[in-house]
Amino acid sequence: MRVRPIYILLLLLAVAFTGCKDDKESAGGSVLEKEDQIWVCADTFPIKSDLLKVDSIISMPDSFLLGEMASSYGTLHADILTQFACPIGYVYPEGATVDSVCLCMAYRSWFGDGNSPMGITVYEIDQGEFDYARSYPTNIDPQQYVSSSSPQLLAHEKVVVASLKTDSVYSSSAGVYYPVVRARMSDDFTKRLFDIRDFDSQEAFNDVFKGLYIVSEFGSGTILNVLDINLSVYYTFKYKKGVSDTIVHDVKAFYANSEVRQINCINYKDQDDVFAKLQADADYNYVASPANLYTRLRFPMAKIQERINSRIDGKRPYVNMGKVKIDVDYMSDDMSTRDKWFRPATQMLLIKESALERFFTKRELPTDTCALLADFSRGTDKSGKTEYFYTYDMSALLTNQLRYSNNPDTLDMVLVPVDVMTATSNNTTYVISIKQQQTVSATKTYSAENAAKPMDIEVVYSGF
Repeated sequence: MRVRPIYILLLLLAVAFTGCKDDKESAGGSVLEKEDQIWVCADTFPIKSDLLKVDSIISMPDSFLLGEMASSYGTLHADILTQFACPIGYVYPEGATVDSVCLCMAYRSWFGDGNSPMGITVYEIDQGEFDYARSYPTNIDPQQYVSSSSPQLLAHEKVVVASLKTDSVYSSSAGVYYPVVRARMSDDFTKRLFDIRDFDSQEAFNDVFKGLYIVSEFGSGTILNVLDINLSVYYTFKYKKGVSDTIVHDVKAFYANSEVRQINCINYKDQDDVFAKLQADADYNYVASPANLYTRLRFPMAKIQERINSRIDGKRPYVNMGKVKIDVDYMSDDMSTRDKWFRPATQMLLIKESALERFFTKRELPTDTCALLADFSRGTDKSGKTEYFYTYDMSALLTNQLRYSNNPDTLDMVLVPVDVMTATSNNTTYVISIKQQQTVSATKTYSAENAAKPMDIEVVYSGF
């Protein structure tokens, strides 16, 4: 006997609204022959959770972190290795003479204490080569590219106080002024950069100027979120206007942009100690970026499969709902702690741990059977209090997983804070790019074993 899809849908909806008893139920059992009966059931399975230490992520920054900051999540130190784009075919005006060269870094914001001074030093990359097609980790060793004999390139030590916006640059795309750090380069470097005329290709330019290593060498209170980096060459030339000479002051900028390799070097000086301390906290888990801590969720896949198969009488399983709610401990108005600049990740990926490296290395997009994306959300609990959470529907993932005969005892998945780029077409918004979050965030979640808010997965499933 063949059952039309519309009848199946109506039967499933009826069961979903009325709920299931602990014993398996047959939808339409008095109407359908046994081989056509549809079992619809519901179960709740407990989850376990723990922390996962993250030594590095793939460095694909839209902006750079620079500086050092101590917090409850470790002492984050961030430096920058960057090449500069070649102005293909550019020619300085005849008779031009250089006045100065300045390193300019515009920053959109900062983390930590904006009144705490930080010192910036710059070295020239003088060894090794970068492969533009290769992905580099954030724990890259700068000594592979900068020798111990590489001289400091700034004319004078540069001290920065983030909140003192002594200089700024206008962004036409954003329509705002961004504070900028402007540091004069040494006379020797100024002459060498101005003497470069190899502008035929990026490769030729890289041969004579490999790039800069920008370092924060003192201060542990501030991290700059650097939006733009360039080397500005200020020069003068003359040209005849009528019978007299006119002196012109001009500038040529060499940009660190998407055409060249840029790497944010990130490390935590005390990551092991912090990890051990936070791992010992049985009530909470933590997700901190960049390249610091993730939370692992352990789903009892073998028990889920065994339970579902035992209740659907050997039929083909379909998971109609697999809801997981990650509750976040967050006081949005609490600005009293030293970690007040930390905020939960705006978007959080729940991904199979086995696919973690491949997913980001190959720049994959979220799929229902591997990686699920959720927004940081706010709602109201049963008592009327504000609550914060991420919610995932694992129905497609579990349906796919139940097709395997050799499921592991636990399906390990990881919460990863991500930066997401979207596009809109025909009134539909879709994800076009996703990468591990490169800026500072910290999300404190209730652990799966938290007595107040234990974590589980609610599953509604059927057998055909």
